[in-house]
Amino acid sequence: MKNKPHFALLDEGSKKEIRRAILKAVAIPGYQVPFASREMPIARGWGTGGLQITLSIIGKEDVLKVIDQGADESVNAVNIKKLVNRTTGVETTTETGDATIIQSRHRIPEVPLTENQVLVLQVPIPEPLRWVEPSEWKTKQLHAENEYSGAWLMLFEQIMKYGKTATNADHPVLVHDRYVMAPSPIPRFDNTKMDHSESLILLGAGREKKIYAVPPYTKVTSLAFEDYAMEVESFEGKHCHLCHSTDVFLDELVNPETDETYYQCNDTSYCLATLNEKALKAEVAIEHAK
Repeated sequence: MKNKPHFALLDEGSKKEIRRAILKAVAIPGYQVPFASREMPIARGWGTGGLQITLSIIGKEDVLKVIDQGADESVNAVNIKKLVNRTTGVETTTETGDATIIQSRHRIPEVPLTENQVLVLQVPIPEPLRWVEPSEWKTKQLHAENEYSGAWLMLFEQIMKYGKTATNADHPVLVHDRYVMAPSPIPRFDNTKMDHSESLILLGAGREKKIYAVPPYTKVTSLAFEDYAMEVESFEGKHCHLCHSTDVFLDELVNPETDETYYQCNDTSYCLATLNEKALKAEVAIEHAK
């Protein structure tokens, strides 16, 4: 008799082990919990950590959204969504507000998340001290001793060299006034969305075999000096050429025919929703004018 395939691909023992790691991560905000990362039908480095978290927590009633650098239609996002859908049968969506689980690579959605949602972030390098200390044993000791002078020194050297911190993404954050954490390679623009977020944020690194978390309503602050505050990406004076939004993270694009620079919402579903909302308002205004 042929064995019945497991719900959500992973066997129940594997899912229980990952859930235990998640519970420990939630109990100790920002702490990297080791786990036995499984072999997945996608290459390591393409979201295996986030995928294992999603497959371990997803239920039949959940609604899944997957994005890759703000886009729902990228190859990585589409294939992960297909894999989860085929092994669970759960509903998928591109609407942030409709999703109960959102798995993302390198972005946090523009729409504020709620306490009924879980954000799963894919992480390539979970250790924020890796750039200053190559030894895994040593970084564990530094975290245990609350010794983060290396991280501060890295930021100080950037200021001395460039006049400001030069972290384009994955700017380290301090969680619950205790652990320095790598927020995954999200832009600095998204760091503030982690602070006191209503949703649970889970971060998974499959290749590095680490899971860590930011529980709801947890204090998260970006590392910065008092006289050199961390500056987020500025889009002052710029707007999305499609929906004309100005308070979102924008991609800089170039028209190959005219060499003209223009900007567009990085979060594609947010842009489409804004366009639809404006179109609906225009229709209502026309009806009232008749």
